[in-house]
Amino acid sequence: MDPVDVWLPFPPAELAAPAEPGALPEAFTYRHWDTEGDYPADPARCAAYVVPYMKPASAVLRPLPHMRHVRLVQTLTAGTEHMVPGLPDLPAGAVLCNAVGVHDASTAELALTLALAALRGLPDFVRHQDAGRWRTAFRPALADRRVLIVGYGGIGRAIEERLWPFEVASVTRVARTARQTPRGPVHAFTELPRLLPDAEVVLLAVPLTEQTRHLVDAAFLARMPDRALLVNVARGGVVDTGALLAELESGRLRAALDVTEPEPLPAEHPLWRAPGALITPHVGGPTTAFFPRAARLLRAQLTRLASGDPLAHVVHTAG
Repeated sequence: MDPVDVWLPFPPAELAAPAEPGALPEAFTYRHWDTEGDYPADPARCAAYVVPYMKPASAVLRPLPHMRHVRLVQTLTAGTEHMVPGLPDLPAGAVLCNAVGVHDASTAELALTLALAALRGLPDFVRHQDAGRWRTAFRPALADRRVLIVGYGGIGRAIEERLWPFEVASVTRVARTARQTPRGPVHAFTELPRLLPDAEVVLLAVPLTEQTRHLVDAAFLARMPDRALLVNVARGGVVDTGALLAELESGRLRAALDVTEPEPLPAEHPLWRAPGALITPHVGGPTTAFFPRAARLLRAQLTRLASGDPLAHVVHTAG
């Protein structure tokens, strides 16, 4: 019997969304599973597996060896590194797709929130508020800063769109390969040594790959100008934590981090107490913007699967 089940991490009725364009195709039987409890059905009958969001990799990978006929594994994250250990379990022809576009708006919002909060000293003001102290301060603005965006996919582009209304002096774009865009040139990673000395704010929005792991190392940080700000909304492994700690403890650089290595960051880790560090617990994606965008993506992908059309956002095809 052909596999017809679709495993969803939320109740199927929530995806019906009559007010939204599109609907779930009737070709499938929908099962709800978010890693809790027993499997909702025989994994061998699963045609499409929507990976539960914000769950441990060990939990979401557990059913893959039993999904012998799965055709689509759809993450709800832009990054898919947590799925790599499960790729050998996929049957030939199955595809792994990511959630391009789902997190662009909310992650870009957080990138600017972190940059503004760090530049304007909001953590200090919160501490003063807790103590009932009225302390004024003269702080740098985002206006007139020279900004470098490392990673120019959907999130990088969304960050740039939100930067210009703040009257930044310039935006320089960097990605794995150089190219031209309507907004201007995108430089290759190989040009970073030349570009970093002019960057007052560096925003990281790259996926974690072998090429980008510890891309931000001691040499990268040393090229950033004094008092520059590093903002990471990518993955913790993009930054060499030890090298960053050395720069923070010297007082030369500042950092605003939504992601860390390790993650979660242990309570005793010195990064928590490093001067000039602002840390949020990987909250770029989980906002009210998530579900409507995820629902639109899933309805579109499942409609393509039912009709035999090519799937979007394929990052791996099992051989």
